[in-house]
Amino acid sequence: MKNRTGKQLYIALILMQLFVTENNAENPVVQTNFTPDPAPMVYKDTVFLYTGQDEDSAPAGMGVFLMKNYLLYTSTDLVNWTDHGVVASLKNFSWAPNNGAWAAQCVHRNGKFYYYVSIHGKGIGVLVADSPYGPFKDPLGKPLFFHSWNDIDPTVFIDDDGQAYMYWGNPECYFAKLNQDMISIAGKIDSIKPRLKTYQEGPWFYKRNNHYYLAWSSTCCPEGIGYAMSSSPTGPWTYKGSIMDGNPLSSGNQPGIFDFKGKSYTFGFNFALNAAITSTHHERRSACLAEMPYNADGTIPKLPWFGNRVPEPGVAQVGSLNPYDTVQAETICFEKGVRTEVCKDINGKMNVDSIHNNDYIKVKGVDFKTPGPDLFEARVASGSNGGNIELRIDSLNGRKIGTCAIQGTGGWQNWVTKSCEVSNVTGKHDLFFKFTGGNGLLFNFNWWKFSSSTSTRGLNGNTTEHAQKVKITVNNGNVRNVHLEFLPSYLGKEVTVRVYDMGGRLAKTIYKNSLSESQLVLHIEKNDLMSGMYLVTVTVNENMVLTKKFNL
Repeated sequence: MKNRTGKQLYIALILMQLFVTENNAENPVVQTNFTPDPAPMVYKDTVFLYTGQDEDSAPAGMGVFLMKNYLLYTSTDLVNWTDHGVVASLKNFSWAPNNGAWAAQCVHRNGKFYYYVSIHGKGIGVLVADSPYGPFKDPLGKPLFFHSWNDIDPTVFIDDDGQAYMYWGNPECYFAKLNQDMISIAGKIDSIKPRLKTYQEGPWFYKRNNHYYLAWSSTCCPEGIGYAMSSSPTGPWTYKGSIMDGNPLSSGNQPGIFDFKGKSYTFGFNFALNAAITSTHHERRSACLAEMPYNADGTIPKLPWFGNRVPEPGVAQVGSLNPYDTVQAETICFEKGVRTEVCKDINGKMNVDSIHNNDYIKVKGVDFKTPGPDLFEARVASGSNGGNIELRIDSLNGRKIGTCAIQGTGGWQNWVTKSCEVSNVTGKHDLFFKFTGGNGLLFNFNWWKFSSSTSTRGLNGNTTEHAQKVKITVNNGNVRNVHLEFLPSYLGKEVTVRVYDMGGRLAKTIYKNSLSESQLVLHIEKNDLMSGMYLVTVTVNENMVLTKKFNL
């Protein structure tokens, strides 16, 4: 369980609630942590957002940083972000101090992921992993280089010819080539001379339509975002102006620019979450996102500042969220009151914790399609008496489509699956999980999903894909038989068949194994289950593929 300063946090959350609207309320994009120095990477239709972490306990004062970890969030629609927790930290480096995990960037090359980090006062380090989620390891056991105390904020770009470049530095902007191994410098370190107008720190280097761009945190303080263009990866650079002017309410800002599904965007940060808690300045920053168009000649029109409310309108959703897949509870557009922690459940990653009465999570743009669902499942744990998850659409106090009752499970990591009936919801809606109950902590929340007993439904939410791949019938007699028929494409996959009573309680798991044959006949003895209406669910590799009501 994690808590920020109690009274201050309570006031901050009340303020947040006052500003919640039905519009795009996505900035800051993360509210459960302070997320400075956002560095996006697009990989396989997913945006990986790597950030630093300003600790909750960062002391008051300008430039008094307390930073030990790097965090990871992912999104496929730019508005709902899944928390993957700490992806790397100072503990990854035997040579690092216990503070100073400054800006970093991750890039992909030849099946490896290279994470370049600035360790304040120690130079630039590099970590390597086989997956963008880690685990990351230090291949060198020492800094990639320590050129001077100005070695901060690395940005890396791999050009079309395969040559990789790194830019970094404050107040000078340095650059160098990287060797093919990506963990050593090729040749000498150089710098941009004369110094670019407004350049301060936090460079971001990329290429678009044969133009090379260098964006940066502009002259402190307050910092905005400036940029320059060139026809060569090493300049000369032509200063082009400001992408975003500084604002006195935010001493810093830092670009993280990317293209995604036909549009361009930039991350930056503000101090809105800190300002909602206290009027005293702490180095506790929050990642924000804005769409960033280009002019015909490649220049960038100036964008308005992100703002300082919680929330501020953000970018439009790209696509929608599929509620018929298993969705991690820590996939959040906006929340009030909750935090996240490492989960100890089977296949657990992170879970939502610190849930109190009237806290909530908003998930944006959930497409229930037609026909809609009639069952909701949630993976929960409670070391108290539990509470309820009210399912509401379109607003926090919008129409209620179901209520899932949660009882105590005997521990905060003793996980069970609870379910409830839902009704009368089709099409695309914002979904609110409104948590209600008594005083104190209610329960933890790992994942959720919806399903329909009137039809089978594919992993993309469509009703036809699995209807052709899974067939189910039930024969009632002295021994009740559940017949399942799978197409050969499911052979070798992990299949689980569960039976729930209509109160949402798991009555029996009748099969859980790797599928070795295309037909299953599962027996349910009369004395195992009382006669009545039950819901049979089938999951494949923990993804719901079929639910159906039967009178057993």
